[in-house]
Amino acid sequence: MRIWLIKQGEPLPGDGPDVRLLRTGILAGVLAERGHGVTWWTSSFDHARKRYRVEEEGEVITNDGYRIIMLQSPGYARNVSLSRLWDHYRLAQRFKQRCTEEPRPDIIICSAPIIEFCQAAVEYGRQNNVPVVIDIRDLWPDIFIEVLPRPLRWIAWGLLAHYDRILRAALRDATAITGHTTEFVNWGLRKAGRGVGSLDRDFPMGYLEEVPNPESLARANRVWDEHGISNSEFVVCFFGTIGRQFDLKTVIDAARILQQLDLPIRFILCGDGEKRGHYQQLAGGQPHVVFPGWIGRADIYALMRRSAAGLAPYVNNPNFRMNLPNKIIEYLSAGLPIVSSVKGVLGQLITANDCGATYGNAQELAEVLRRLYLQRHELERISHNAANLYAERFRAEKVYGQMAHHIERIARDFQR
Repeated sequence: MRIWLIKQGEPLPGDGPDVRLLRTGILAGVLAERGHGVTWWTSSFDHARKRYRVEEEGEVITNDGYRIIMLQSPGYARNVSLSRLWDHYRLAQRFKQRCTEEPRPDIIICSAPIIEFCQAAVEYGRQNNVPVVIDIRDLWPDIFIEVLPRPLRWIAWGLLAHYDRILRAALRDATAITGHTTEFVNWGLRKAGRGVGSLDRDFPMGYLEEVPNPESLARANRVWDEHGISNSEFVVCFFGTIGRQFDLKTVIDAARILQQLDLPIRFILCGDGEKRGHYQQLAGGQPHVVFPGWIGRADIYALMRRSAAGLAPYVNNPNFRMNLPNKIIEYLSAGLPIVSSVKGVLGQLITANDCGATYGNAQELAEVLRRLYLQRHELERISHNAANLYAERFRAEKVYGQMAHHIERIARDFQR
């Protein structure tokens, strides 16, 4: 089969030696391994690093045998900005022009967001008799109000209505709706104005556990040695884009409480983003709070093996209460207990599998970590539960093998 995957914002195989592929990248490899001709439509602009991968529009064939088409778009400096919305619009317009030059696919899987991409995909599918699956990845446009800065919120209602109309129409015309939680799929079905069908299904984020090569791992271990982080310390780690979706103030406040209790618990907060400088200033040079900046796959792998728990300090909004992000599965793959600021789907997972704890404020976070630090037998038990949960439900090979089978079924049934 010819299969198109449409997703902007994820890392690509050519982004560097330590790149971590996410949902679309792993699925593309699985589908190619099953003998399909896979084309991944994305942007030449690297969302994570805010720079262009190539100067001009181009395409590559990966080592896994699938093709990546990198479309040109204006780019943007900030995740929450009107320039990002303009970038998405131009990207979808370029897709509409470029896709007519390609052989007709047997099925399209388009991630939402980008909303305009979904609109373009279903228009193409309707005109060319191609089934289109929309995979819900974030609750755009409903979260616009929450992520926009206050001075811009007066225009948010107009934007919300505009994008909501586009998304509802796309979801109504889609052949199937998928997502990484049942709640995300149901949200999409409500937008589409219909009940669940036999092709609508959730597939969790699967994580591909790959051991870095010996040279990369040795380098990564030297990095953490230089930071003074040893295997004997009680380390709490975090990885992510340090922006509006994370509440690190509560984490920094908890670190101060633990420091006053003279408990040697260290917070290693990895990543970059528009609020990194703000949080570094807020931490005020606390020795137990470290901001290493952006790190690669080998660094993450090594740090997780030196950590006692993984932090999920999300802002408590519907997008995260209904979500089970890839970061959580990554922590579980290393047997790390999850310490989460949101309940909802993630809280239910933690409670049902006894693989972590939730908190509501800095005092509660400090108490959770104090208990884990003092009760090492409890920490070991929860860690064991976390590792078992990953093995049973979230291995990438299992998750995306099932998703690939479902995609094949939709394409076959559509042509009958």
